[in-house]
Amino acid sequence: MIRWLLWLLAGLILGGIVHLVTVLTLPKAATRDAYARLESTTPVNAFTLLPEPTPERAAVPFMDPAFAASVCRYDLDGGPIKLTAPVSQAYTSVTFYTRTGVAYYAINDRAAGRRTIELDLMTTKQRDALPAEEDVTAADRLIVESPTSTGLIVVRALVAEAGLRAMADAAVSAAKCQPQP
Repeated sequence: MIRWLLWLLAGLILGGIVHLVTVLTLPKAATRDAYARLESTTPVNAFTLLPEPTPERAAVPFMDPAFAASVCRYDLDGGPIKLTAPVSQAYTSVTFYTRTGVAYYAINDRAAGRRTIELDLMTTKQRDALPAEEDVTAADRLIVESPTSTGLIVVRALVAEAGLRAMADAAVSAAKCQPQP
């Protein structure tokens, strides 16, 4: 009897290890992640308005139909990017993702405290190469360091009512992610 319990325990432990390894490696092995899905329909370093998601089709999995969304595929190999996103009337958020879909920074309109969300996106190496400006404070210039040179920036605006979708679409469409001169 004890022998069967040991075999059962060993099988459960082995099954748990296989399950854990599968769950942890599957996102890295997936070939149709959000970046790959958007690669053919979005230009680099420019925002593209995503269509309203329906149960049958969505540009990216798990999109919320209560939000209008615009996405920018960024590439920092050519230099830092300046992001400018106007704030909508209801709620606006900007989220930064790595190439593999890991969110590493987010800001919303309430945290920005302005009519537009403005920041500079760059790698750590590009940040270190910036000249030291003593008269510029963190409140004057928000700099976000990207852990990877490519990724996604998603701007979302809340659609408070169905009739306000056009206004929310216009707000997220006006966002810009342009290389800095």
